[in-house]
Formats: sequence, C-alpha cells, structure tokens
Amino acid sequence: MLRAALCFGIVFAMSAPGQANDYYVSNRAPLAANPYVQLPPGTVKPAGWLHEQLRLEAQNMGGHLDELYPNVGPNNGWLGGDGDSWERGPYWLDGLVPLAYILDDAGLKQKAQKWIDWTLASRRPDGYFGPRDELTPQKSDGQVQRANKGDWWPRMVMLKVLQNYYEATNDPRVLELMTAYFRYQAATLPDKPLSQWTHWAKERGGENLASIYWLYNRTGDRFLLDLGHLVFKQTADWTGGMTSGRLPTTHGVNVSMGIKQPGVYYQQAKDQKYLSAIDLGLEYLADRHGQVTGMFSGDEMLHGPNPTQGTELCTVVEFMFSLESLIQVTGRADYADLLEKIAFNALPTQITPDYTARQYYQLPNQVRVHVGPRNFITNHGGNDTCFGLLTGYPCCTTNMHQGWPKLVQNLWLATKDNGLALLVYAPSIVKAKVGDGATVQIRETTDYPFRDSIRLEVETDRETAFPLHLRVPGWCQKPVVTVNGAPAGSPRAGQIHIIKRTWKSGDRVELRLPMTVRTHRRYENALAIERGPLVYALQIKEEWKHMGAMDPNGTYATWEVHPASPWNYALIIDERNPDGSVRVVESDLPRQPWVSDRAPLRLLARGRKLPQWQEYSGMAGPQPWSPAATQEPVEELTLIPYGCSRLRIAEFPTVEK
Repeated sequence: MLRAALCFGIVFAMSAPGQANDYYVSNRAPLAANPYVQLPPGTVKPAGWLHEQLRLEAQNMGGHLDELYPNVGPNNGWLGGDGDSWERGPYWLDGLVPLAYILDDAGLKQKAQKWIDWTLASRRPDGYFGPRDELTPQKSDGQVQRANKGDWWPRMVMLKVLQNYYEATNDPRVLELMTAYFRYQAATLPDKPLSQWTHWAKERGGENLASIYWLYNRTGDRFLLDLGHLVFKQTADWTGGMTSGRLPTTHGVNVSMGIKQPGVYYQQAKDQKYLSAIDLGLEYLADRHGQVTGMFSGDEMLHGPNPTQGTELCTVVEFMFSLESLIQVTGRADYADLLEKIAFNALPTQITPDYTARQYYQLPNQVRVHVGPRNFITNHGGNDTCFGLLTGYPCCTTNMHQGWPKLVQNLWLATKDNGLALLVYAPSIVKAKVGDGATVQIRETTDYPFRDSIRLEVETDRETAFPLHLRVPGWCQKPVVTVNGAPAGSPRAGQIHIIKRTWKSGDRVELRLPMTVRTHRRYENALAIERGPLVYALQIKEEWKHMGAMDPNGTYATWEVHPASPWNYALIIDERNPDGSVRVVESDLPRQPWVSDRAPLRLLARGRKLPQWQEYSGMAGPQPWSPAATQEPVEELTLIPYGCSRLRIAEFPTVEK
C-alpha cells in the first residue's frame, strides 16, 4: 500500500554503453559510464515561480544567515575564529555557493568567497585542512557544538562546497587541496577510521566517497580508487542493511544520505547488488515509515507511518540530493518521479513563503503548530513544529538552503552521447554544448507542477544533431510529445522518451502530461489524494501568532499557526472513478504559489465531519479507521496542493457507506 508513494516506474533503455560526454566531465575508466552528467552551476537558470524561490531565499535567510545566526557569523571556525568548527558553516555554504552562481549574484559570491579562501589557505603540509583540532566545544543559542578533534564529517560537507565552487570557477586550488587531503586520508584512515571521533562520519561516508570519484574524474590519480575501496569499507553497511531491512542507523538524515551510498560505490564495483539494495531500501522505508509526500518519518529517528509523526527538513533536502545523485548514476525515471514528489510537496511546506522562517518537523496531518509536547522520539523544547529561525534544532537553519538550488542544477543534465536530458520539470533555461560542439539554448516555459503542458523553444548557433531525453512520469497514462506540431514518437509512462534529430533555431517541442486524480490507502486505511506530482490536502484557515523575533526589525520571527476552520472531516469519494468525485478549479499562478490562500489549483470534494475525531495534544487525534461512521451533513471541501499548506489533513478517513 505505502509502496505506491515512492512511484516506482519502468527502467528505460539507455543510449550505447561506454560513451562519455565530450564537453562535460563524466566518469573516467574504470568507473562505470553514467548515463547523465550534471552541468556546471549557472548553466541552468530558473524562471517563473522557481526563480522566485531562489530570489526569496537569497533576499532573506539564505543570503543573510551570517548576519542573523552567530554560529555562521564571523567567529566561525571555518573563518579562522574560535566559534563553531563543525557542520554549521559548511552546511550553509552547501546551499549558498550554488545559489550565488545560479543567480549570478555578486554579493552572495563575495560572501561565499571569504569562506572558500580561508578553507583553501588552511591546508597543512600533510594535507589536512579546516579549523584547528584543539578547539573546544562552543555554546551558542542553547546548543553545544562538537569539538573539532579532526572529525571527518564536516570536511565531507566542505568538499561538496569546494566541488560546486570549482565547477563554477575552475579555481585550481580546489584540485590541489582535495588531492593533498585525500592523500592524507589514505595515510591516516587505516589508524584513524571514519568512526574514530563520531558516528556521523561512518554513517555518512558516502559523501566522502562521492568526492573521491569527483576528483578522480578530473585528475585520474589511481590512488583515489584504492582510497575509494577503503572509505567504502569503513562506511556503515548500507548495502547489507537495506537488503536485510536492518538499517545501520534509524537517524532520518543519515538514512537520507545513506540511501545513495551503494549507488555511489556501484560506479567502481559495477555489481548489480548495490543498485538492487537501493530499491529494497526505498521499499522498506515506504512500507514501514512512508509518508504521503514520498518522504519517510524521522523525528529524529524513523518513526512509522502515522501521519502525526514528523519529518525533519534536513531529511527532506538530503533525500532530494541523494535522488539527484542516483539519477545521474542509474538514469532511472522513477527516481525522478520521487524527486519531483518530494520537491513539490515536502519542501515548500516546511518554509514560510517569504523565506524568513522554517519548520524543523512537518506532519502530514498537521492541524496546529504551537509550542507544546509531541510524541516525537527527539524533542527540542516543544517548538519543533513552530516556524522560526532556530526552532527545533539549528542544523536545518543552515542545511535547508541546498534544496531549491540543487534541484535547479538537476532539472537539465548532459547525456553521455552529447545530448541534453530534461528529467524534472519546472520553468527554466539551459545553455550548453551538444552534438558536434554547437551551443544550444532551450527555454522551458511551463506552470508545472500546477499545469500539465510544457513548451521547449530551441535556439542554436548552427544546426546540429543531438538527442533530447524527456522523462514521462509514471503517473501519466496518455502523454503527448510533438516537435513543431507533429507527433514525435510514442512516449510511454515511466520511461525516458528520446528524440533524435537535427535541431535548428526556432524548433519547438511541446509535451502534454495529462493529470488525473489518483487515490491510495494508507495508515489505518486512510485515503490520500494525488493529481500529477502533487499531493492534495484539506485547506484549513490559518491564524499566525507572532512569538517574538530574532532581529530588531521583527522580520525573522517565530510563529505558531492555529486553525480557524474545522479539520475533522471524512471524505466521500468513488475510488473507482476519483475524477468524477472532485472538481478541478484553476486560478492564476502567482510568482509565489506555495501559499494557502493563493493556491493556483484546488480540488472541490465532498465530506462529512467526524465529531469523534478530536485534537489531542495539539495534534489530530488517533486516526479513525476507515470507513468511519458519521451522520453529519455533507459539506463541500476544498483541497489544495500539500506544498501550499501550513495546516492540513493529507490522509483522510473515508465515510462509511
């Protein structure tokens, strides 16, 4: 039942194996030839509603966090200070650097450059880099950060930062530092393994491994392949854990990172068991802990499928990054389906529309956001569901910023046969080299995921032949693809549709991905409603209560959100014909569509109140088993996209016939 939430589709046929892209860095032998290659930062530009997300992020928390949060301020250890020397600074930069270069924002680049320059200059003669080992734990905002002590983990994050920076600038200092550091690791890890200081590095070692392969593809240094084997062996056994259903940890964020580790190692091992383990792991998470958004519960540990269990924002953005990585390695269309589902549902709901606050835990059935006890495994003072700068735990304050920028970077990918692939849909522009070296620009005009049509307009500096890969979502049963108005093949659900032709300026591709209402049963036989990539939830009127601010202007506030309309409804719906049970109402698409009262798409449905279903400890009480008995009158209910809601019911009881 829950497995359907992960949208597993059909594996498609790839282009000829062994080819490498001539213009963008792809896997070097003996690593497996990946079907897709990420383009450099800035190659893909967001447009429309997606550009607005990055603009708001840069204008508010993302671009000004160093002025708001002391742990990433000028005293940070990654700037040479005696403050936090662990993950906070690297986490923020992991989003700030791609954000700066995608937007081509000089101010953000300047902010990031201070950290980059200090980090590159921190390299010791033996290759180690970063803050000094002798730093002691620092207390700030009520949290105690770990002492540095040579912890491998924060350096894994900073390596990702440096990689993104290098791809944008080609600064040779990055390759020099990474080569020296990996030589240091090769010499040191046998005696001081990843588990030497904390469990974080052991469980998150896949991040380290991915950076090793990234460097190998640019330098060809053979010692890196030996180091890859060593790091894999020292990392927690994600392959065995996902195969057996006994994961090496239940920490949600670590699971989000660990899910890709077997796929990363597959590039070197070339053993199908590593890819098979990923599917078994995803199936396990969906069955045991799955949530309606395609995520899994983790508050902070895995906590079952109850829709009143929480999911941490860090878990969301790290799961997105893992899927983005796996798409490049495997070319799987179903992984892109799942990525879209998470990005267009779980991500926007957990951030305020103006990007001045974020939520630590989100709940699929979330009827009140306030300070108070919850049945989470890990609690942080009772404000874990409140929107704020530092509510819950501050890791998400710094780590959330990678979500949208990295999605932008993975909308379009280079193919190993010198083409382009559009695997995730959102308004954007790509400019890249293809075919025989021609430069092509393709503008994607769409209101997806709120509408079902996508238009691509091609401009080239000369006519050139190259393949264009287009993903057909697994939920779309009657897709249509045309080129210049003429049908272009027979696209099928769950596959990658490849158009091979000689392209010229003015060519136009149009996709139509008809969206139908789908239902599936979940926890306590509750019903979930989906249409296209969007999950739908009951619209609950929101009353926002200001709980104080982190800045003198009151911009970066903490908020409670209280319901101002009833929420305890059961749906009346014909599961054999769900389209006939609802009415779709479209309205204009605002630049910021992820707002409850401005939702550009609504489903009008019918339901009855369940008087026996009441609030319990600030949450929706125990989920009634469906079908539920009620004699209340029939009412019209408005359902909106999950990502537009801050209060909602997304898993509905149904009415007894």
